Amino acid sequence: MNNHFDVLIVGAGISGIGAGYHLQTKCPKTTYAVLEGRKDLGGTWDLFKYPGIRSDSDMFTLGFSFKPWTEAKSIADGPAILKYLHETAEEYGIKERILFEHKVIDLSWSSSDCIWSVKVEMQSTKEIKFFSCNFLSMCSGYYDYNKGYEPKFKGSENFSGDMMHPQKWRDDITYKDKKVVIIGSGATAVTLVPAMAKDAKHVTMLQRSPTYVVQAPEQDLLAIFIRKYFTASLSHFLVRWRNILRGQFYFRLCKKYPQRIKKIILEGVKNALGENYDIKKHFTPRYNPWDQRMCLVPNGDLFESINSQKASVVTEHINSFVKNGILLESGEILEADLIVTATGLNIQMLAGINIEVDKVKVDFSKTVTYKGMMFSGVPNLVNSFGYINASWTLRSDLTCEFLCRLINHMDAQDYRQCRPLTNDEVEEENDMLDFSSGYLTRAINILPKQGTKSPWRNYQNYLLDIFDTRFGSFKDGALNFSSLDSK
Repeated sequence: MNNHFDVLIVGAGISGIGAGYHLQTKCPKTTYAVLEGRKDLGGTWDLFKYPGIRSDSDMFTLGFSFKPWTEAKSIADGPAILKYLHETAEEYGIKERILFEHKVIDLSWSSSDCIWSVKVEMQSTKEIKFFSCNFLSMCSGYYDYNKGYEPKFKGSENFSGDMMHPQKWRDDITYKDKKVVIIGSGATAVTLVPAMAKDAKHVTMLQRSPTYVVQAPEQDLLAIFIRKYFTASLSHFLVRWRNILRGQFYFRLCKKYPQRIKKIILEGVKNALGENYDIKKHFTPRYNPWDQRMCLVPNGDLFESINSQKASVVTEHINSFVKNGILLESGEILEADLIVTATGLNIQMLAGINIEVDKVKVDFSKTVTYKGMMFSGVPNLVNSFGYINASWTLRSDLTCEFLCRLINHMDAQDYRQCRPLTNDEVEEENDMLDFSSGYLTRAINILPKQGTKSPWRNYQNYLLDIFDTRFGSFKDGALNFSSLDSK
């Protein structure tokens, strides 16, 4: 079979670029290529173009451990992040390994050969190509790139204005001096509101229920101070670890003292919006902090938009769309020239690729995740899925490190196959993550399960994971290794 590599990386976003760096650094004799279905690298940061797009994590942890973030803003906008990814890929020679417009559509494992066969469709010509590899590094993200989640709204065909999902933002959309309604209350919605309010006549964020909103400075003053006295790499290391420890500490506090942290968060909102604002109705969620991901607003820009009366929040259910806007169940009509459905993403396992092991299609809902990186019964495949309580990159970096350790271990022992296997002692839970966000609960029927204890448990603990990834034994009773001769 032509086009054979030791490792094929699927996806050229943050995870894929990181995987390329780690492979060529820690496994220098390993051949690899990156298969990317889109015309350019960047993944999420190349796809999303909506106004104000930015990170919801600081760039000292969302950025790579090996590539210091040197820009002034620690909460960065999308174009700055995309520039950073391009710089990284070019600086480390990763871009030349990326095959663009190579969309993977079929993966097939042969236990007799210990080889993955990879079917690829060229996006411009629709030509079919074939590759093969010994190991797969799946860095394709967790959602459907083609379409976001858009619930059915009664009467949507009656609306006379423009309507669109942020995932499919068009350059021809104008909102200057227009009435805008943004449906949603997540990270995308709270980003869109202040960005669009600058030019729109008015922006309304329409939500069924509130989300926790926390403000933070756009620039990290401590990082700026440290940079004056230390090298870029050392200051990056110091600030990165400060932010990691702070984030992990805060998450544990939220889990241990939810009511206390809830009170502190809401007090911050009250200080920003004033005593007379209805905080209980518009900014007090029904769940505890970190049961879902919190929304970060740099410099309190969302609150500034509300205080300026350029934006407002409405907490109400939709009855139907009408010609000039949205009819609420209360009977009120929200007038709109443009409606933005910031209603979330569609979860998609491994980019929706058809995956077979020995000619049997893999049903990932029937698998159990091994350390959140591999799947029971699926050999020689490692998947990058970031943290829900911290920056995506922290987890994807560890996944890449684990992959490299595993490859080096297999090479040293002359193993050709590594397959996680469960037994009767493994107790399963319904989903791979303990998280109540809508995009995860909607996908419960397609997501893998997790176990009740290691190595089948996703602890969402970077400090625990870092030691386990780097020093944990492969002889844990879960990984089954074999050579070609033993088949």
